[in-house]
Order: sequence, then C-alpha cells, then structure tokens
Amino acid sequence: MKVFPPAWFPWILGIVLLFSAPRAGAQGNVMQAPAPGAAAHFVSLAAFDLPQILPAPPAPGSLAARADLETVLQAQAWRTDEQVAWAQLIEKQTVFTVFGPILGTGFTAGNFPALVQLLADVGDDIRSISEAAKKVYPRARPYVVDPRVQPCVAAPKNDTYPSGHALNAHLMAAILTRLFPAKEAVLAEQARRACWGRILGGVHFPTDLEAGRLLAVAVVTQLDRNAEFRAGLARCQAEAGSKPQRKAA
Repeated sequence: MKVFPPAWFPWILGIVLLFSAPRAGAQGNVMQAPAPGAAAHFVSLAAFDLPQILPAPPAPGSLAARADLETVLQAQAWRTDEQVAWAQLIEKQTVFTVFGPILGTGFTAGNFPALVQLLADVGDDIRSISEAAKKVYPRARPYVVDPRVQPCVAAPKNDTYPSGHALNAHLMAAILTRLFPAKEAVLAEQARRACWGRILGGVHFPTDLEAGRLLAVAVVTQLDRNAEFRAGLARCQAEAGSKPQRKAA
C-alpha cells in the first residue's frame, strides 16, 4: 500500500521549515504555570520549556504557510482509497496497529502486557504536555484555514500545532527501538508513514508533524533520565527477549 509521502514532499517540507524558524522576541507565547493535577508517572509538564522546544509555525499568508497548505491540497487531490483507509487507521492508531506490520504476528497486546502498561503510563504523562503545547502557538486546522481541504477522517476541534499523533508515533517508535534495536530504521520509517496519514486525512500541516517529532525528542530525553521509566523499559526488554520472533505479515 503506497502511503508514504511522494518524492516532492521533502523539497516542499524543506521550504516550509526554512521559513518557520522561531520569531525572536515573540510576545504572548510563554506558557502559564500549569494548574496542579495528578502526579506524573515519569515526566511532568514543568520539565519542558515549550517555546524553546518548538519553533513558531509559519505565519499566516507567508510563503511557508502557502507551501504547508499546498502539500495538504496535493495529498488530498492524489489520495487513493488505500490511502484513505490508512488515514482512517492512523486516526485511531495504537502501537500494535501501526507497528504490527513491522514486528510480526506475535506483536500483540496479549504477548506484551508490560509494554501496554508502560505506554499507557507514558500516554498519561504526555497528554497534558501535548495539550499545553497546542496553546503556545495557537494554529487553526487546514480545513479551517481553507475550505478546499476536505478531511477523510474526523475533524478535531482543537488546534493543530504540534501534532499529537506525530508525538505519539515518534514516541512509540523510540520506545520500540529500545526493544528491537535491529529494526530502528524501519520503525522510524513507519512512524513517518503514520504521520503522513494525518496529512492524507486533511487534518494537519507538514510543520505540525515536524513539531510533534521535536516534542517527542524532548520527551524521550526526559524519559531516559527517569529511573522508574528505565525500570519499566527493562521489563519490556525482558518481555521482548522472551517472545519468539515471527515474520511480519
């Protein structure tokens, strides 16, 4: 199934990223102190300086913003039924639906309970981080910016930047790489395919995806410093080592 970005996508994305550097001295983007909430499992929102981690998205009407939008419109114009199906699968992505084709038929929730628990705990932690990140640089979804964009998945009501799906996909790939280091390259590629599904779906711009990746890198850095996360990861590594490897479907 052809779901990966076409050959012109890196060129378009290069232009977009070139013109989406942070604006020096931007005001009104400093996140307010978070309200007290449930204790984090491994990482808390307070550990992240989000305006420093995330560059500002392209300014409305800029060349970069137009390139961002054009990518979404071209993906929509060329998307196939298979790509629509991929976008709809990614809408409700799980580690098993996205990475199962890479890791084989034995990669199931029943076989990896420690991984299920670890990812659930990480998911609890990043929910507030993702929500706060969207408030740093409020940005409308593609279908709000331009009515020509017709999503083939449910249209989220929140802001678009950064992409929570991209954050999750790259986080899952990073954790799985620690369990299956020989598959690092294919796991990273599959994460990018998952991200592309959100452009195919018409609900994200390319720079939203890049921002989600940058946030994932920052989260992984913090996770690696946490002893409880490392202990949970060790349980997952033992779990992975005890399972016979089956070929991917």
